[in-house]
Amino acid sequence: MKRLTFLALAALAACGTPQEQCISRNTRDLRTVDRLINESEGNLKRGYAYETITVYEDYWRSCPGPRAAPGEPPSPPRMCLDRRPELEQRPKAIDLNEEARKLASLKEKRKTLVRQAERVIAACKAEYPE
Repeated sequence: MKRLTFLALAALAACGTPQEQCISRNTRDLRTVDRLINESEGNLKRGYAYETITVYEDYWRSCPGPRAAPGEPPSPPRMCLDRRPELEQRPKAIDLNEEARKLASLKEKRKTLVRQAERVIAACKAEYPE
């Protein structure tokens, strides 16, 4: 049931009518809590979490050569060492009891957000009928 709600809200977020934009704008917290619930459930199933870290990878690129004096031919390009950020996911140990408490808390918060979302969706549909 909650996955259907999440998919429906995600589909609404991708569309652009004023009604859909209103619903998407006002149900952002619900979508965030749904994402966090899915992440927490996955952590509990696996027994560990993933953390995303940024690592920097060196690579060579072509750089312009030094500026030539007026009237002289341009300098040939040269190779320069540069760095680019790469996102990497690594396993991370977690306290499973704390994760279970967090999941229960998120599910309680979701119930509140669903009730609020129902009122907001009705108001958006009344304000922007299709």
